[in-house]
Amino acid sequence: MKKIIAQATVIALGLASLSAQAVDFTAAVGQSGDSTMVYRLGAQWDWDNSWWESSVGRLTGYWDAGYTYWDGDETSTNHSLSFSPVFVYEFAGDSVKPYIEAGIGVAAFANTKLESNDLGSSFQFEDRIGAGVRFSGQEVGIRAIHYSNAGIKQPNDGVEAYTLHYRTSF
Repeated sequence: MKKIIAQATVIALGLASLSAQAVDFTAAVGQSGDSTMVYRLGAQWDWDNSWWESSVGRLTGYWDAGYTYWDGDETSTNHSLSFSPVFVYEFAGDSVKPYIEAGIGVAAFANTKLESNDLGSSFQFEDRIGAGVRFSGQEVGIRAIHYSNAGIKQPNDGVEAYTLHYRTSF
């Protein structure tokens, strides 16, 4: 556990030093498809670019680095570190801006077993979709995240997490 936290801290500090942008932080809670409780802390760096700006909205994105604690019932707990580029379509609005997001990144799990799932390898791809609202420099949303090694190693049971998250700047 201490090793995972130390690695997450080093990654977050390293990424923060690469960017002069403000860092946002996210806290999320949810469940996996097997009812494993999921707790996630993340750091995000918004991209300076946006595309297809119109009166409807714009496409933008952010880098996301996260640590997830998986609190299982049947087996021991698990931990994962992840990193992903995330594309966001932000709808136009004055004080409240709805958005949808999608991204594909990578993750490393401390253990290949999670409840009844055998992930096959510690390395996993992280696919996500989400939706929410942004307001006053904050964000509330929901996400569905799927982890799989894409058949690199068998078995490849994969696992999903469904979370509610809150994001803010400090």
